[in-house]
Amino acid sequence: MEALGRHLLVELYDCDKKIINDVKAVENILTEATIKVGATILDVSFHTFNPHGVSGVIVIAESHLAIHTWPEYGFASIDIYTCGDTIDPWEACDYISKNLEAKHVSALEMKRGVLNLPGQKIQHKPNLDTAVEKEMVGAKE
Repeated sequence: MEALGRHLLVELYDCDKKIINDVKAVENILTEATIKVGATILDVSFHTFNPHGVSGVIVIAESHLAIHTWPEYGFASIDIYTCGDTIDPWEACDYISKNLEAKHVSALEMKRGVLNLPGQKIQHKPNLDTAVEKEMVGAKE
């Protein structure tokens, strides 16, 4: 199925609480993941919350990577959206999960901008066939 983009919605459980509460560590891990997959960084913005937690986004030419952490729960939610077919969002997901030391990862991939073949009607309802769910237990090796 041809699509304009791939969008991963990622939930990381039992992460290292010190890492996900360290804004510089989180920013470095997301930046390294972005570079590793060959994306073009346009802008970077990260913020620390009081008393704890980090939010950040890396805007890339191919779309974005975003994160919000809840260190008190060892939880991080991540959004990885890539357009085109040159970037593998799963590679970024794996890198981030490993470096945040997540013990359990739940991820859902949505195809964005699904393109229909010539002669087909445009679909106006959600197509559940465009979603892929991936569960990784024991992501940390």
